[in-house]
Amino acid sequence: MTVRRGMAVAIALFILDQLVKWWIVGPFALEAKGSVHIVDIFNLTWVENRGISLGMLQADSDMARWGLVVGTAIIAMVVGWLMTRPGEEGDRLGFAMILGGALGNIVDRVRFGYVVDYADLHFGEFRPFYVFNIADAAISLGVAYLLIRAFWPRREKETSNA
Repeated sequence: MTVRRGMAVAIALFILDQLVKWWIVGPFALEAKGSVHIVDIFNLTWVENRGISLGMLQADSDMARWGLVVGTAIIAMVVGWLMTRPGEEGDRLGFAMILGGALGNIVDRVRFGYVVDYADLHFGEFRPFYVFNIADAAISLGVAYLLIRAFWPRREKETSNA
């Protein structure tokens, strides 16, 4: 994947994430509803996530909130830089997913003081995930993609001296 395509994927994920959150916060007004049953395994549930993954590092003050914004922005810049390095063609999709998701959650934290989460996947009472959003899913899938690539045996290109 080229750098340009990687950036396009990151931007597309960011826009999709923000459009869905706009709908959830605005026209759909999920906050007022609390939770809406969609199908047996999926609800839309309003959650104001003031921490990072798995509820860690709760930002209970403005200083902590802006600390998370700065920390996440630094990570996003590093991921963006990694995406542009030569030789990273195979990993660019993972970096793009992480970058797009990180930008979406940064914008939420700046705008609202928290990340808007709404996707509640469950199997009966069993909830294998916390309530999440498109940005969270993109970050998780991007990290999983990079981990699989890191541990998957790679074939070296065969070179011939003929």
